[in-house]
Amino acid sequence: MITATDVHRSYYLAKKEVSVLRGIYLDIKAGEKIFLCGPSGAGKTTLMYTLAGLERPNKGDVSINGTSFYKLSSAQQARLRNDKIGYIFQSYFLLPELTALENVLVPGLIGGKSDREKAKAVLVRVGLAHRINHLPSELSGGEQQRVAIARALVNDPAIIFADEPTGNLDSKNGDEIMKILLEVVAERKATLVVVTHDMDLSCHGDRVLTIKDGKIAD
Repeated sequence: MITATDVHRSYYLAKKEVSVLRGIYLDIKAGEKIFLCGPSGAGKTTLMYTLAGLERPNKGDVSINGTSFYKLSSAQQARLRNDKIGYIFQSYFLLPELTALENVLVPGLIGGKSDREKAKAVLVRVGLAHRINHLPSELSGGEQQRVAIARALVNDPAIIFADEPTGNLDSKNGDEIMKILLEVVAERKATLVVVTHDMDLSCHGDRVLTIKDGKIAD
């Protein structure tokens, strides 16, 4: 499903090169639930973004279903991301001027296959039947994250990447969000990759990978 081969990623800070990923090798099987854990600055979010096709590595390769992602054209990359991958972020990234329903419709509009009834059904599945026409500013943090989950699911992705999906939520809402996310992933037999600093959450994974100093710790 997802294979990383000798992946390196570095940035320049005040003209000094800072290595974030230092030779990552990783195989993730279809339907697997992977939790990436580690201290702040360890490289776990950078690794997720690189696996998810959002940050090109300086060296190495990431393949999805046998296709070398970063060797594709920009248009091909965008099509694969929209068709095969769903993203959930800590800060939700909802468009403030759009309702919950309209936010969920966005991936379909980008891909030219918008389905209003399907978007409604996904919102109902995450428990927001009564909030479909509300703006993000009218929703709680937990409700906004449910909208973000629905948006990630609406195109039936094979892979879902979630970066600290409960990071902005209290423990009660965080537990509810993880329960919903794990249920819908299981229903759809999707692959799930979660970045979290919360070791209590990681017990839900098939594998927990600890990132330390830019590498996967033994």
